[in-house]
Amino acid sequence: MRRMTFKNKVAVITGGSQGIGKAIAEQFTALGAKVAIIDIQDNPYFVGDIADKTVLEKFAEKVIKDFGKVDFLINNAPPAMHGINDCTYEQFERALAVGVTAPFYLAKLFNGYFAEGASIINISSFRDRQSQPNTESYTAAKGGISALTHALAITLAGRVRVNSISPGWINTTETEISGVDATQQPAGRVGKPSDIAEMVMFLCSDKAGFITGENICIDGGMTKQMIYHGDFGWSYNEKK
Repeated sequence: MRRMTFKNKVAVITGGSQGIGKAIAEQFTALGAKVAIIDIQDNPYFVGDIADKTVLEKFAEKVIKDFGKVDFLINNAPPAMHGINDCTYEQFERALAVGVTAPFYLAKLFNGYFAEGASIINISSFRDRQSQPNTESYTAAKGGISALTHALAITLAGRVRVNSISPGWINTTETEISGVDATQQPAGRVGKPSDIAEMVMFLCSDKAGFITGENICIDGGMTKQMIYHGDFGWSYNEKK
């Protein structure tokens, strides 16, 4: 079987200095790609706030000057989570700027520079289809990027494949998660950043050449698990 390689490919990653984004960057680097990260955290390529239009333009200008093309755009930077009870207008607007507007604008800025066989991967969340209370800013942004995915896939058809991934509970800490937090998952554990990074590599490869406009949920089966009060030890406590 031919080993996957991304030699001489250019991968642009938002939020690539920690967590899932860092795992994606490390995988691309290991497979030979040149990686351009933008993050508000310290990183070797570009430090900046993707909620700022001017910052995005300066970042895109640098990428184009340095590499002349983009093979893979990975929109990973996460929006903040605020609920209706405490979320200000500005906080909600910023969540959408980070989670939806920036991915759209980067796709627009790089539109004339995508290489043959290019891919955009948007990191959404399983919260694009289910919710907990007081998560409106994050959930709205993740729903938006999932919808943006299929819109871009049609607009860029024939030139760029566009897909999204909806991670479930991904442990980005150094602390092992065990007990019921793990065993409640049909897969028997919580996710790891590498679970998402591996799917990104596949979707960017030629092996996924017939996949575009899709959302792939990687959540250990949690969104497929039907839960009713009294079933299998689950119980529902009514709000007081």
